[in-house]
Amino acid sequence: MLDILNLKPEAFGLDISDLSLKIVKLKKKGKFLSLASFGETKISPGILTEGEVKDEKKLAQIIKESVKNITGEKLKTKYVVSSLPEEKTFLQVIQMPKMKEEELKKAVLFEAENYIPLPIDQVYLDSQIVPQLYDHLDHSDVLILALPKKIVDPYLFSIKSAGLQPLAFEIESQAIARALIKNELSESPALLIDLGAGRTSFIIFSGYSLKFTSSIPISSQGFNEVISRSLGVNNEKAEELKREYGLQENIKLKKDDGKTKDGEIFEALIPSLTDLIEQIKKYLSYYQTHALHEHSLPNNKGVKKILLSGGGANLKGLDDFLSLELKIPVEVANPWVNILPSQIKELPQLPFEKSLSFTTALGLALRAIKTHD
Repeated sequence: MLDILNLKPEAFGLDISDLSLKIVKLKKKGKFLSLASFGETKISPGILTEGEVKDEKKLAQIIKESVKNITGEKLKTKYVVSSLPEEKTFLQVIQMPKMKEEELKKAVLFEAENYIPLPIDQVYLDSQIVPQLYDHLDHSDVLILALPKKIVDPYLFSIKSAGLQPLAFEIESQAIARALIKNELSESPALLIDLGAGRTSFIIFSGYSLKFTSSIPISSQGFNEVISRSLGVNNEKAEELKREYGLQENIKLKKDDGKTKDGEIFEALIPSLTDLIEQIKKYLSYYQTHALHEHSLPNNKGVKKILLSGGGANLKGLDDFLSLELKIPVEVANPWVNILPSQIKELPQLPFEKSLSFTTALGLALRAIKTHD
């Protein structure tokens, strides 16, 4: 029987970035969830640039082929929850007087104009009331998100041209937080660092909500290129060395002629790592000085932990190095924490190291399956 009257259709997560497209569909498995389908397709440079779609037809074709060539169960739904680019988003938590929800939604439209550097009629605006950990009766916190229509519309066109129907759009940081924060609640501020192929995102999450996001051009692919140039190996070998040896001080590389050569990944990456640390410190300082309040535990100021995700999190030893430099506990995050039983961190078809680069797609898929419930 056709499910035409179902207002909550099945959907899958579609993560679109400058260099790759990832798909994840989850399914119910007892009290937990399981991986039904997944896929990854590389996107040639130039089709998307810094989050802007430059070739809608090519992107639509990539989406279409990716859906067809999925690993696992065949996708039987046309509905998707898709990502939108972090670097093009305006995000702010604002304080509003206590009022009824309908009145609050209308008031937010007027208040948002004070925070968004574009005319309201040129953006898509979304807002949500942030639940408070501890009741502060004098006001409500509201998260406002805005993206320029000229950025969003090409994504919409490409997805529809591929024969799919967007059920929801959300920015990458929302999906990343949903995947990494246990039960989507953090009683103290946490910094999520997603080291993607094209850039790195900084996301501060506290209570039930995003508080701050930003992105910088340091990337996992950039790490690979530095290792490749320094040690004279190809990109694939650089990725392998990054995972196997990481920031180990000295390694022995076997050359094609059978001779060995000393290599120092750490030394090669010092400029990139120094830049990363300085950027983290800058954004932590910005958050500290601009966070007006936190509805969390008393005296709970400052970021208490840092979670790493994305392909760049596979740089062996990066968590310990950052923890030492920043004096804050740093750990490689578990993108399955809200999907699988707590003791399981990977599935045979998608190992843990690989799944780190699927963090956004997993978060989108979680939104998709919750929408269906």
